[in-house]
Amino acid sequence: MSDSLKHKTFKGTIWSTLERFSVQGIAFIVMIIMARILTPDDYGLVGMLAVFIAVSQSLVDSGFSQALIRKQDRSEIDNSTVFYFNIGVGVALYLILFISAPLIARFYNEPILVPLTRLISLSVLINSFVVVQRALLTIKIDFKTQAKASFSAAIVSGIVGITMAYTGYGVWAIVWYQLTNLTTNVGLLWVFSKWRPQWIYSWKSFRELFGFGSKLALSGIIDTVYRNIYLIVIGKVFSASDLGYYTRAHQFADFPSSNLSGIIQRVTFPVLCTIQDDDDRLRDVYRRFLRLSGFVIFPLMIGLAAVAHPFIILVLKEKWEFASVLLQIICLSMMWYPIQAINLNLLQVKGRSDLFLKLEIWKKCIGVAILCATVPLGLVAMCWGNLLNSLIALVINTHYTGKLIQVGFLTQMRDLIPTLAYSLTMGAIVWTMVQILPNNILRLSIGTIAGIVYFLAITKLTRSADLRELLSFVKAK
Repeated sequence: MSDSLKHKTFKGTIWSTLERFSVQGIAFIVMIIMARILTPDDYGLVGMLAVFIAVSQSLVDSGFSQALIRKQDRSEIDNSTVFYFNIGVGVALYLILFISAPLIARFYNEPILVPLTRLISLSVLINSFVVVQRALLTIKIDFKTQAKASFSAAIVSGIVGITMAYTGYGVWAIVWYQLTNLTTNVGLLWVFSKWRPQWIYSWKSFRELFGFGSKLALSGIIDTVYRNIYLIVIGKVFSASDLGYYTRAHQFADFPSSNLSGIIQRVTFPVLCTIQDDDDRLRDVYRRFLRLSGFVIFPLMIGLAAVAHPFIILVLKEKWEFASVLLQIICLSMMWYPIQAINLNLLQVKGRSDLFLKLEIWKKCIGVAILCATVPLGLVAMCWGNLLNSLIALVINTHYTGKLIQVGFLTQMRDLIPTLAYSLTMGAIVWTMVQILPNNILRLSIGTIAGIVYFLAITKLTRSADLRELLSFVKAK
């Protein structure tokens, strides 16, 4: 990787990381405070609506942001066309959700979901106003501006959410927290961004961008439905409390995994797009990104799984204890998400959204089959099934990576095995300490410290190539 590209990547990574973890750090603290006040039922009700909101958000974007980022000769006509399309879709989807609210409430047999759906669906409309601004800032690898907006929104919405939770608003505190966060973020991005839409729209531009973006959009919808289908099934088959346990466990695992996946996707996509026609250089940079991702995410997720029980008890109180069992399994499943994100990014970089869609269809068919097989066995079995599906998806995702740049499954595993071995032995040590220490405070604190010390020591003693690469990457600033 050249020094200039390294510098550009490092700068983008730092600001993307600051945005993700400062904002999510605040959201994490707010969630803990609110979860200690609210009940699993409150979070379960909001979880029932997650799939409808998530699918709608995917439809609003429709893959156009990725299409704009990839297009090297984008114009103001392209930008404005996408902007007006997004708003039109946002308005249409909000009206559909508003009208469908009674049907959703009847499906779950929860009358309160009618007003909840109609209020929380405003997020779909609000978000449609800022898709282009985010894409243009990402093209410039300008995550500093996005960080300022997101951080401010997290502070404002956190104050609103905690205040409403303390004053007895229950599930409405969660909804207003989410809406306040999104509205503040969108408003600040409009203030900070210099781009403004022009009064132009081009069907030619639309067709060109839609040709690439539509396949990504359909892939995204399939992925979104699958990722949220667990919420639908749990909410329908089990209780709102069970869904609450699952959503809290998933959110804790999601904090390191999805945030790192998001950072990796946001930074690697525009960077790899700049070298998309140089396969030798692309292959080298791709493998470096892959190893760096594993070096960071594997110890984090395995370590969290090892301390899940004392962590949940101390952070959320005993009423959430069952969530710790789910958290352990979900961590092992989600540790592969950042690796999969890099593989999928490569298909977009190469313009192969058709292969992207094909992979998503195969993976989700397998995932649904595993879900159907595990539902009768209970919630814990469903989580184990999701872990199996994550491993199968990894094999599938690497198939076309091997064909396009000759970095297939076996090559990637050879790159990742050293870090995986270090992380698993670290996890075993931490888990053993959690079993033998006398109380939860010691289990969490000493277990965490021991895990960090061991991992750093073993990678230093074995002269880990990934550690050297990470240090080299940081020095490129």
